[in-house]
Order: sequence, then structure tokens, then C-alpha cells
Amino acid sequence: MPSNRYVLLVATFVAIIATGALYGCGGGGGDSSSAAGGSTPANPAAAPASDAVAPNPATSTSANVVPQSTTPNVQPISVSRVDTGTRNLLQTSVTICVPGTDNCQTIDNIQVDTGSQGLRILASALSPSLALPAVATGTGANAAQCTVFGSGYTWGAVRTADIRLAGHVAAATSIQVIADPSVPAAADDCSKSGLPMLTAARLRSNGILGVGPFSADCGSGCANTPLPRWYYACTPGSTGTCTASTFAVAQQVTNPVARFPADNNGVMIELPAVPNAGASSVAGTMTFGIGSQSNNLLGDATVLRGSTLSGFVLTDFGGSTFSTSFIDSGSNGLFSPSNTLAVCGLWYCPPTPQSLTATVRSTTGAARDVSFSVATSTTLFASSNKAFSNLAGPVGNYFDWGLPFFFGRRVFTALEGRATPTGNGPYYAF
Repeated sequence: MPSNRYVLLVATFVAIIATGALYGCGGGGGDSSSAAGGSTPANPAAAPASDAVAPNPATSTSANVVPQSTTPNVQPISVSRVDTGTRNLLQTSVTICVPGTDNCQTIDNIQVDTGSQGLRILASALSPSLALPAVATGTGANAAQCTVFGSGYTWGAVRTADIRLAGHVAAATSIQVIADPSVPAAADDCSKSGLPMLTAARLRSNGILGVGPFSADCGSGCANTPLPRWYYACTPGSTGTCTASTFAVAQQVTNPVARFPADNNGVMIELPAVPNAGASSVAGTMTFGIGSQSNNLLGDATVLRGSTLSGFVLTDFGGSTFSTSFIDSGSNGLFSPSNTLAVCGLWYCPPTPQSLTATVRSTTGAARDVSFSVATSTTLFASSNKAFSNLAGPVGNYFDWGLPFFFGRRVFTALEGRATPTGNGPYYAF
């Protein structure tokens, strides 16, 4: 990962470990044999792919269709049934348009991920009439991108679109169109990064809306050096070739919030608490901006500043300190190492629910204790509920505060370098 971005790394590993019955980019567990995360910095083991093949959410009927916002700066989000059976998958609907026009399409089943930056949408979810302009590299070749997650990778063309969310427009913003037929097959170094997440069944959604703590998904590292598994220059045609290429920051896949004309310094996600046994569905909001309007004030939230290089904070848990620690709505569970919790497959399954405490610390010394519960995963998965605040699983030497952390809280993610009432991001606050 480039030296100034944790970006997709975090979102990546999480995505893999936390997606429902398989490995995906962002989220939800499907059954007792599946785990998922969102994005991460490390390279955790990928969760196995699900045996079930889900229909394309773009063409199937799903209960997880979230209406577009009619309130400026407030975007509806929800957790409910999805075709893949994935649990704890936070989704919304996104409207994209050909830049500068009213030729638009609203796409449902887009995962909300505070662990990555930028919008990534399956080509199969786009209408053929939505001709989004391609982005070229500095040499004039078509640009493609590889996005590596813990469980696999996405590959596709870089295109520009106007992104409309809650009354705001991120104009002419670069997005990744996954499995776009205009670019050749994935470059070798990308395709060797794990399983391809190029379909709705593998991705567990129609796309990912990355609203993490940075603006560009790679930053100056990719602008200065051709880095493998990031941006590529491709010769046209299905038999063409793609080689790693530098890519200007302004052209990189970009967090759309950073391009809003206002309310552009971060997001606040608010989800209600859910019972210990879970809930069949949960509706919440993602409010754009921090301290920019009366509905996004920090109030008494504790601000925990992250590393300006990675965005990571610290978590003290079980006698250890995890310097690779992050808060990620794209992970469908709480993921951390444990020497005491029983494991069933890829999830923790203690004989009885366990009440635990950890401390999340800022790089500047601020800290907040967090109480959380770990339930028996097999019991949770045996129910018909889709949202759980106590679903957790084991990982390596990092701490991933996934979607269960968000239930019953107001969680802020501030963008790097953007001014807020308590100083510039990146930081989390809750």
C-alpha cells in the first residue's frame, strides 16, 4: 500500500473476511461457515466462497432496496435480507449519471464501507444506455484498476460519473466499473491476489460505496510510481495487455464525499441498537459532514485521531495492544484474536454469550472504553435474523471493529486533511 494511504488495505481485508457466506469486499456473514470483513491492511486468510450462487441483485427482487434521500445530507441505509443470505450487510442506493447530464440510474444493493475509498459498481448492474466516459492514463491508454481485498480482488475500468447522494453531487468523479468488458482480463499480478470478485454472487452486492478516512484510494504513491495491484494502462481489446502505471491523484477512484460542494469533511453513521438475538432488519442513516449542520454535530463524542499514514487507531484488548485497529462498516462482524473464545468454523461460538471490554485509543492519547458481547455464532445463524450486534470471529494480529460496533451508536469518520470543529481528520469519533 502507498505510504500515505491505508485505504483499501483496511477495507480490503475486512471485506474478505466479513462478507456473508463467502469472501467479499465489505461484508456480512451468511451462515455458520462463512465470515466476512471489509478492507484491511494486512493479508488475512480469505474466507471460503459460498456454495450458494446468488442471483444478480441488479435484476432480482431484494428486500434491501433503500430509497434515495429527500433530506439534504442524510442518506438512508439499512441491513435486511439480501439474496445471498449474507448477515450484517449495510447497504444503500446510489444514483450515478453521465457527467453533466440527467442520464442517470439509481442502483440498489450498494454496500456502505467506511474501510475503503471510492465507488465500485459491477458493470452488470449498469444500464447499457449509461455510457460513462473512460479515464485514460498519462500515456493515453485506457485505465484499469485492481482492488485487492483479503479474500480476493476486483478488476475493472476507471470511468467518471456524477454521483448523487442525499441532495449532494460528486461531479465527474472517478469510479471503478468492475468486470467492465472494455478492458482486458485482469493483469497477472492482480489475478494472483485471490479469488475474483467480479459478479454479484462473489461481491455479495452490486457494488461498494467507500466512505473511509481518505479522499483518493491510493494517493501520491500511485501518482509517482507504477505500483502493482493498483492502476494499469491497457491496450484495447479482449486480447490486450495491461501494465502497472502511474495515475494522477485527481484521476484516482475517489471518495465521493470529498467531492461534495458542502458537508465534505466526513460522515456520521447512526444505527439503532438491536436485541441480543438480533433483528430481522435495521434502518438507519448516513449523514454527510461533521459539524457543518445542526444534524451532524459531534456533541459529546470522543475523538480518536488515526495515523495520517494509515488511518489506524489502537485497541487494547486481552492484555495486548493492536496498532492495526480500525472501525469498518464493511466488515460484518467484530474480528480480533482470542486465546479463550471457542471457534466454530470462521466464527466465535462460546458456550454462553461473553461480555468483554476493550479500549480504543487515539495516536494522540485520547481513549474510550468499549463494552461488547460475543454470542454463539451457530445460534445466531440458526435464526432468521439479519442484523447482529454480537457476531464475532478470529483474525490475526489486528482488531477490526466491524458493523456490530455501529449498532446503538453514532459513529463519525473524518476525512484526512479536512477541517472539522475538533481539527483535521483522519479520525473516528463515537
